[in-house]
Amino acid sequence: MDEHQEHRPVFRFAPSPNGYLHLGHALSALLNDQAARACEGRLLLRIEDIDPSRSRAELIAAIFEDLAWLDLAWETPVRRQSQHLHLYREKLDELRRQSLVYPCFCTRGAIAHAVAAEDMAWPRDPDGAALYPGTCRELAPKEAARRIATGEPHAWRLRMTEASAVAGALAWREHATALPDSAWRTVPAEPQAWGDVVLGRRDAPASYHLAVVTDDAAQGVTQVVRGQDLSTATAIHRLLQHLLRLPEPTYHHHRLVLDADGRKLSKSIASTSLRELRAAGLSPGDIRRRVELTA
Repeated sequence: MDEHQEHRPVFRFAPSPNGYLHLGHALSALLNDQAARACEGRLLLRIEDIDPSRSRAELIAAIFEDLAWLDLAWETPVRRQSQHLHLYREKLDELRRQSLVYPCFCTRGAIAHAVAAEDMAWPRDPDGAALYPGTCRELAPKEAARRIATGEPHAWRLRMTEASAVAGALAWREHATALPDSAWRTVPAEPQAWGDVVLGRRDAPASYHLAVVTDDAAQGVTQVVRGQDLSTATAIHRLLQHLLRLPEPTYHHHRLVLDADGRKLSKSIASTSLRELRAAGLSPGDIRRRVELTA
């Protein structure tokens, strides 16, 4: 890689192959593409297929097809999380060595029962989910090791209080647009609002939070352009970047595409996919107009 290549801004679009892309994905992909072209940057594509139960080969193929139809071009080879599981294990091991994570044997049902039994006004994270009640936080190390040795399913949670104390005050640079030279402001990071988040899952070596900061660092991403719904999660990412000594990208969290009921588009509510819109006769230009992009 020549010196010019090394100093170019690096953008990425990172969909999960657990459903077909919709207009919200189109907006994010197009914004990354436009910004990369405008500043002579690089555009990377990452397939976030760390969830083996939801990722399907035909959905990965559909991602490539939809993005090519939108006339997007990205560098190859395309990074797939499923091919880099050892990196996430290494990062989790590093946090274990710092005594900043602990095994959690609680099922979702057990957590929900514990929270309901305590108080209906239980504190919640920025996404509205009840904070983990800390059931396994003080489990004796020998007991935790015994249960792990027997093969009992478990996740790994971050000791948020201790981790936040190690990191101290954190913030990130939020740009007004996707362009790296646009106006920016400093946003204080408040990871404590998320409680003891899961970093290593039962069915995968990493959660979204651990995988995304590892991948961004490994790919040299300098500009993270993604939806506003992920803005508050940036606090967790800044904390992990600090703990793991990873480089800090800058951020732009763009507006969301909403449906007729004012809900953000989502695979979980079966929002109309790009392939359905294409089958209905819409053109790439129509898609740009629908997401209010004219260039």
